[in-house]
Amino acid sequence: MTLKTQSNIADSDGFYADLLAAHHGLSEAESHAMNARLVLILANHIGDAEVLAQALALAKMGR
Repeated sequence: MTLKTQSNIADSDGFYADLLAAHHGLSEAESHAMNARLVLILANHIGDAEVLAQALALAKMGR
């Protein structure tokens, strides 16, 4: 399986707004912890080690 890098969210602006709203009122540490939990939840949903490795490499490159 290959990592999808093209936009795949029907309402990406809406999701971004929801993501920002979820962070509202959190301290920086709480925000970082929430991001970490979200990454782990989504990684579990993906479940494919090859796709996750591709995502880690892409994120590390700053894309």
